[in-house]
Amino acid sequence: MLRSGGGGGGDDVIVDIDPSGDDGNLHLAAGGVELEDGSGVGGAGRTLSFAQAYKLRHRESQVFTLSQTLLLAFQSLGIVYGDLGTSPLYVFPSIVMPNADETVLLGVLSLIFWTLTLMSLVKYALIVLKADDHGEGGTFALYSLLRQHVNFKGNMPVPLTRLASDVNLKFHSKKKSRKSWLQKFLENSQRAQTVLTFIVLIGTCMLIGDGALTPAISVLSAVQGIQSRSARITQENVVLLSAVILVLLFLVQRFGTSKVSFSFSPIMLVWFASISGIGVYNIVTYYPPVLKAVSPHYIYYYFAKNKKLGWEQLGAVILCITGAEAMFADMGHFNKSSIQVAFSTVVFPSLILAYSGQTAYLIKNPGAMSTAFYSSIPGPLFWPMFVIATLAAIVASQSLISASFSIIRQSIALGCFPRTTVKHTSDKYEGQVYCPEINYFLMLVCVLITVGFQGGPEIGRAFGVAVIWVMLLTTMLMTVIMVVIWEVNHALVAGFLVLYLAIEGMYMSSLMNKVTQGGWVPFAITAFFLTITLSWTYGRKKKSEYEERNTVNEEEFAGIVARSARVPGICFFCTDLMNGVPPIVRHYAEHTRCLRQLLLFVTFRTLPVRSVLPSERFLVVREPAGVYRCIVQYGYMDRHDIVGDDFVRSAIDTLKEVADSAEEAKMMDLAPADGVSYVLGRTVLNMDKTHHWFKRIVINELYRFLQKNFRSNVSTLKIDHAKTLQVGMTYEISDKSSS
Repeated sequence: MLRSGGGGGGDDVIVDIDPSGDDGNLHLAAGGVELEDGSGVGGAGRTLSFAQAYKLRHRESQVFTLSQTLLLAFQSLGIVYGDLGTSPLYVFPSIVMPNADETVLLGVLSLIFWTLTLMSLVKYALIVLKADDHGEGGTFALYSLLRQHVNFKGNMPVPLTRLASDVNLKFHSKKKSRKSWLQKFLENSQRAQTVLTFIVLIGTCMLIGDGALTPAISVLSAVQGIQSRSARITQENVVLLSAVILVLLFLVQRFGTSKVSFSFSPIMLVWFASISGIGVYNIVTYYPPVLKAVSPHYIYYYFAKNKKLGWEQLGAVILCITGAEAMFADMGHFNKSSIQVAFSTVVFPSLILAYSGQTAYLIKNPGAMSTAFYSSIPGPLFWPMFVIATLAAIVASQSLISASFSIIRQSIALGCFPRTTVKHTSDKYEGQVYCPEINYFLMLVCVLITVGFQGGPEIGRAFGVAVIWVMLLTTMLMTVIMVVIWEVNHALVAGFLVLYLAIEGMYMSSLMNKVTQGGWVPFAITAFFLTITLSWTYGRKKKSEYEERNTVNEEEFAGIVARSARVPGICFFCTDLMNGVPPIVRHYAEHTRCLRQLLLFVTFRTLPVRSVLPSERFLVVREPAGVYRCIVQYGYMDRHDIVGDDFVRSAIDTLKEVADSAEEAKMMDLAPADGVSYVLGRTVLNMDKTHHWFKRIVINELYRFLQKNFRSNVSTLKIDHAKTLQVGMTYEISDKSSS
């Protein structure tokens, strides 16, 4: 039996929509939920009609000209490739290899070349970018894509509801007519669904950890160059200067990336041109045949000579692909072609030349490993490159900080993170947001990491752990997508999985050996955010379960309506329940003794799709006694804004479609003029001692703390506060069977 509230943390709801009615409208059978297998939940045989048949405003796929693609490719240099592009600052300095000779250095370069090629070029640029959710990328986009094709059931950590009509949405992927064996397995295994969801949550939390680690290692690596110019400049001075730059970087976030991002792409273009030119100069000057390292047999020589020490340095080599995940995460701002063009024509060649140049220099100057980047710069170019490197490091930091804000916003929209302040910093780009609480948390963590480790190699190890975990989890999700959605030949899927599990597993084994030496940091950040996420979703789930067990039945609700005075106007009663009348209505009616003439129960529902068109926004069901139910649908990238008359007018226009008579339609038209009010519930959960002590701590302490200290739904919904009434009620959770 599948039933849930919209975003309330329960199970999936599947409503069978029948478009074949004589009136041309969509019908909801049995006044409740009709499941795909034909079984129903609730209702007494009456038929409730949706407002109108779903008529989609289909839009043609946008076709980009060559000039548009090239322009987007140029812009992506500053937004997407800041982190990946600045990796030459810290890869070789992070390697600890005493007495490195030509064979060792060529082996390291070969490892870097093939890691960049296989992980960044083949995996991300050619494969992962194809798994977009109608132009959106990132971990949540992969999860959204899977949720559109796989019927998730059970008590999932991420609360999402599902209606059969969702497949008609413009931005909903169409299901395959034939289910693969893996899809059948996932749909029949609640444990597999839970594991898949946890993979997404862990990957998302690790990516937020990147938002704290990227600024620390990028800025530190750029600023450390000044030590080579004066012996009086100590590591403490470098750490202090880096901390100041980091604090300033986070403080200017409130102005939005749109105010400063116009300079990002030119900075990165100059950076890539500079490291390429210096790389060519070093190759020609120090060791012209260095590019022979493209032969993978040098990797064999490297391990044969260094054995365990060579394996331990893999944690530093993996830093060459830090930021590769941004190619997919930031795809919503661009398109696949522009990102691929920028990477293959500018980023990839520049990085190969930069690393080859550093290798050529180190072959002749092996003692300069710890300062490889700045030591390999010709003397007259040092200060210009110091300025360019510092600016590029700031750009690299900005991209991951902004990505963290976007992730938190998507998490809030999907109901798996408490409501924080989300400010839109651009009227032009919906995805550009700023979260003050997350910003200052990242600033605090970033400064603590910088000062605590004093710019030591521990930061690189922590960064490497975060990167490889995101890569590994992406591989797992991509394997599922290949089988379930793309229907790729199983031999090719197995080849993909084995190859990348082997590569990423090798790197991870090296990094996990350094957990006690800095590698614990991303796990600590992940545990912190995962605790918040799971506490919040568990609390929402218990709230939804309570409301479902204590809904006001039809007979009781009819009595409440009959006993209450009806006053002119319209009332939007906001609830998480998609079916049934929430118990807080009983509480509200007992204290006010009146109801508006037009009472509309509204559920704001976030779908696992990137966007919902305005024409797809409303679903309306007619209830008795002048009462209606409305589902307001948004995608995870849509802005929830119901301020002003547009929302009310759209709701009224949709309601008029189900009016029984002209008089009823006229009453609906006139209702807003007599007053508009919004009623929202403010519930407090209290779990008694019949439940396990750990569950009591989660609900009574953690969830209640999150409720009190994060924003309420009143403050997050864009509602006219002068027209808002908040009703408080305590939910006593005492039924053992509900646990």
